Amino acid sequence: MNLYDFKVKDISGKDFDFSSLKGKKVIIVNTASACGFTPQFGELEELYKNKELNNFEIIGFPSNDFGAQDPGSDDEIATFCQKNYGVTFPMMSKVIVLGEQASPVYKWMQSDLGVEVKWNFHKFLVDENGNLVKDLSSRVGPLSDEVLNWLEK
Repeated sequence: MNLYDFKVKDISGKDFDFSSLKGKKVIIVNTASACGFTPQFGELEELYKNKELNNFEIIGFPSNDFGAQDPGSDDEIATFCQKNYGVTFPMMSKVIVLGEQASPVYKWMQSDLGVEVKWNFHKFLVDENGNLVKDLSSRVGPLSDEVLNWLEK
């Protein structure tokens, strides 16, 4: 199993097939609108618009799992992201990240790496073949050397 086996709904309710990302590195991040890490939206957007880096995608998954910090609807979240951070990278429909009700993609990522997401803005790195490479805690920013070096490889 790899990332390309999954389909989800984007924040507008349209189908999103991860197989459309074949050949690209992917950063998947669970987001929240009212978290101490929320300014990472700006860093994610800066990374996304970096013209020196190419062939990668950022996918955001809003979640209310941690501290109830994203209670809004998909429409409210989309408006918040655009208004406050100018987000242009793909955002998916809000998901549950933990437990039995977790989104299948999050169940797979956590199981595959043997990790559990601990907070908002946890990042998963996926290679060009749809395989998980590693996860990064919320404290590792999108513009960190670890992320930039991985994208530049």
